Amino acid sequence: MYTIRDLYDLDHTLARDYLSGFTYPWEALKGIKEMILALGPTLGDDYEQREPGVWVHKTAKVFPSAYLGAPCIIGPETEVRHCAFIRGSALVGANCVVGNSVELKNVILFDNVQTPHYNYVGDSILGYKSHMGAGSITSNVKSDKKLVVVHNGEEQMETGIKKFGAMLGDWVEVGCNSVLNPGTVIGRHSNVYPTSCVRGVVPENSIWKNNGTIVTKKED
Repeated sequence: MYTIRDLYDLDHTLARDYLSGFTYPWEALKGIKEMILALGPTLGDDYEQREPGVWVHKTAKVFPSAYLGAPCIIGPETEVRHCAFIRGSALVGANCVVGNSVELKNVILFDNVQTPHYNYVGDSILGYKSHMGAGSITSNVKSDKKLVVVHNGEEQMETGIKKFGAMLGDWVEVGCNSVLNPGTVIGRHSNVYPTSCVRGVVPENSIWKNNGTIVTKKED
């Protein structure tokens, strides 16, 4: 339930070929920078290279106070709003929102992702039409600085990496002011209650409630 195939429709990202080379999404984190640097020069005339390593689609709207750190790619019809801070190694897809005071670092945002208000997203992959509520963040380093382990019930998967925020599947909704702890994986079409502290694997079509209870969504 936490492979790339389980979580993502790769037709909704420029990173399709890159991600196809991995089984688990966190395996792709180490190479995002190099992937963007290789992909950028191939994007064609619809993208402007605003400075070395920074490619912005001509239909994207980047507000004057936003910072675009290299390397990054900003897709078509995407808005990068006031005081957004893209630190680098960020692939932002089409029709996305990177909002006021949002910080991105070493991330892949699929098409139609919204991070609209005061979000921090680092060392993470956000699937198609996923949404981070206002103030919700990914915590990407453990307090003891040890390597991140993905917990799925009694199963533990060693990742071998120190910095790992969250993997959000397609259509995930994260409630306002929630914290996604290192190694969080949320399956497709799942929801997280506001002000939650999330860790481990949340299955697809589920709801994470404030006390950590996970329930399966009821069919309409």
